[in-house]
Amino acid sequence: GAMYLFPKVELPQAFVDEARAQGKEPDAVYCMRMLEATGISVVPGSGFGQVPGTFHFRSTFLPPEELFDEFIAGFKTFHLGLMKRYA
Repeated sequence: GAMYLFPKVELPQAFVDEARAQGKEPDAVYCMRMLEATGISVVPGSGFGQVPGTFHFRSTFLPPEELFDEFIAGFKTFHLGLMKRYA
């Protein structure tokens, strides 16, 4: 079995506007950039019928316990960097 994480993420309006100008869903761009930056692979929430105006991603997560802190640190570093870039 695995654990599914489905966190909501707040995205800066400048990031949302840039993604939409490219004809892409903001959460899909977020997921691809996270994969490229960290190796963390997640699925955009827009594929699951999320509430309009909200952004999520889904992660199937079942790492060895000793890798959990590394996963969280990588995600945090990526997200804070994105927020700073588009603030």
